[in-house]
Amino acid sequence: MFKARKFSSHWFSIVIGFVSCLLVSTSIHAEVLDKTQPYQMMKQVSEQAFSRLKAEQDIVQQNPEHLKVIVEEELMPYVNDRYAALKLLGQNVKGADRSDVGVFMQAFRKYLVTSYAQVLTQYTNQTIELGPEPRLEAGKRITTIKVDIIDAPRPNIKLEFKLRKDKKTGEWAAFDLIAEGISLLSSKQSEWSGKIRQEGILAVAKELESLAAKPIHFERTQ
Repeated sequence: MFKARKFSSHWFSIVIGFVSCLLVSTSIHAEVLDKTQPYQMMKQVSEQAFSRLKAEQDIVQQNPEHLKVIVEEELMPYVNDRYAALKLLGQNVKGADRSDVGVFMQAFRKYLVTSYAQVLTQYTNQTIELGPEPRLEAGKRITTIKVDIIDAPRPNIKLEFKLRKDKKTGEWAAFDLIAEGISLLSSKQSEWSGKIRQEGILAVAKELESLAAKPIHFERTQ
């Protein structure tokens, strides 16, 4: 049972796992996804997600690292990791060396891939229900799509996905997730901002590289 207003690392891992499950799609259908329609895109991807995970469970059980391949090929095209990285850096971007920021972005992307792959090991046939389609206001580049995670017999988990529209292409991509009113991006920003200020962007990038290099493994339940 999750406690309200307490954003634990375990809660973060499970929610990120749901993010991955929602956004992963099969390579067969990836080409037909219309990224200019955020709600339809999320709906189609979520419907395809679980069939892909179910179909490849035997491979994953034999080689958990295969989850990184799935995430890299199928999840990341729907995540604006560069924008998320810049949001995470926040005010620390000002005056920073551009090459350092580039290194951080690359490390953050690798960290996301490994994080998503690791929590995908928790997949146990959850289902997803999308909320009402949001109205896209002219000129607005940020939208929110509400999702219910059905994980009976546990209570439903209510999430909100934040997506941003690319001004040039008109395509949308996810960059943040809000759970129980708490932004995952903001929570990680709070966790790392102090170290960035004290030790620098490259120090945190090095830590992210180390975390990204960890092998995927299945948690053993008692």
